[in-house]
Amino acid sequence: MTTTVNHLGAVQFEIKTRSHSIISDQPEADGGFDEGMTPPELLLAALGSCAAYYAAQYLRKQRLAKEGTTVTVTADKVLNPPRLDNFRVSVASPVALNAEQREGMNEAISHCLVHNTLTHPPKIQITIGTNEKN
Repeated sequence: MTTTVNHLGAVQFEIKTRSHSIISDQPEADGGFDEGMTPPELLLAALGSCAAYYAAQYLRKQRLAKEGTTVTVTADKVLNPPRLDNFRVSVASPVALNAEQREGMNEAISHCLVHNTLTHPPKIQITIGTNEKN
């Protein structure tokens, strides 16, 4: 998997993956134009959309619902080091679920790649280079 991020100016960035692109920005109070989600918001979005995918797949597979699942993700900003912590993923099913179905959905969501990445800290390697063309 590869994503490329290009600085557009100020605090705006274009994020490209395959044939898709989105803009990341900062709120006006932080020097941006508020024309896109911030990186932490994108992280919450990644977790929420991944959880929603697995929840919706579970409901479809069980023939309970074809659409209407809503996932809300919240987290706290903490210090030392600055990061997000205490993630809370709330899944609202479009149909009532019994205890067995809730457990099944929870198990399905636990297969989310983003969830598993966050619960099993990844190794991150940073390399610094240049993109100057001489």
